[in-house]
Amino acid sequence: MPRKCPYRIDLSDAERARLEATARKYTSPYRDVIRARIVLYAAEGLDNDTIAARLDTPRQIVSKWRKRFFRERLQGLEEGSRTGRPALFSPQRRRRH
Repeated sequence: MPRKCPYRIDLSDAERARLEATARKYTSPYRDVIRARIVLYAAEGLDNDTIAARLDTPRQIVSKWRKRFFRERLQGLEEGSRTGRPALFSPQRRRRH
């Protein structure tokens, strides 16, 4: 029996336009394209298993981004800060050596 997701996504016109632009943009990072498509498919009423199959992504990933968008809207899709030790060398400095 398929699971029923409690996070129903309804997009404003501005949100839909931004997500569609991100999903279509050739230079968008892959992670942003996948996140945008997850939300767009969720707004169409597709369940997590169907979205995961269409995007060849684990269902848990679909569930995670759907939930984050539901709670935080577009800001929830942005890359957050990561924990851990800061880099000793910047990427630019590494290339010089």
